[in-house]
Amino acid sequence: MLLDYVAANEIQLEEVAALVEGAAAVCRAAGVALVGGETAELPGIYAEGELDFAGTCVGVVARADLIDGSTVTAGDIVIGFESAGVHANGFTLVRRVLEDEDYDGDDLLAPTRLYLDVARALHGRAKAFAHVTGGGILGNVARVLPACLHAELDWEAWPRPPVFAWLARHVDEDELRRVFNLGIGWCAVVAEALPGDTVIGRIA
Repeated sequence: MLLDYVAANEIQLEEVAALVEGAAAVCRAAGVALVGGETAELPGIYAEGELDFAGTCVGVVARADLIDGSTVTAGDIVIGFESAGVHANGFTLVRRVLEDEDYDGDDLLAPTRLYLDVARALHGRAKAFAHVTGGGILGNVARVLPACLHAELDWEAWPRPPVFAWLARHVDEDELRRVFNLGIGWCAVVAEALPGDTVIGRIA
């Protein structure tokens, strides 16, 4: 189930309705119940025109079905799933780049891809999942690995959406890798690759 939260300097009902309907559409696609939430008007906290929207999702899984990375071993494979673009991380840096050069591609503000079908299809095969948010691919994969292991990526193993070529004209490669998903929005660690998998690295 999902609970949502909307806060602003002044609540505009049309904006709130659009946000909640968007959340409800994603919940319907994911088979999640949108059970309620909170709307707060906080003029002393938010500046005029600012709006904060957040959600908390709660689910239940049998302990035997828990995918927590504890079974990952050296030699396992990291497979990646493409992003729709920048997704929701790195926009402080994006705004800085926009001061120097405009960008009008759809992949800058494309909604974050929902990876639920990917996760379900990998049930029984995946040892760990990593949603690539702030921290980039390596930073997020590291969070799901046992402390003695790390991922070694092949950074040329997948094509990058055009938005990252635009960013690369202003941001060095190390920072790009540290901040952005670079075209991979979700990763799984598996024992071996199957035909059709996009292998982006290995566990060592």
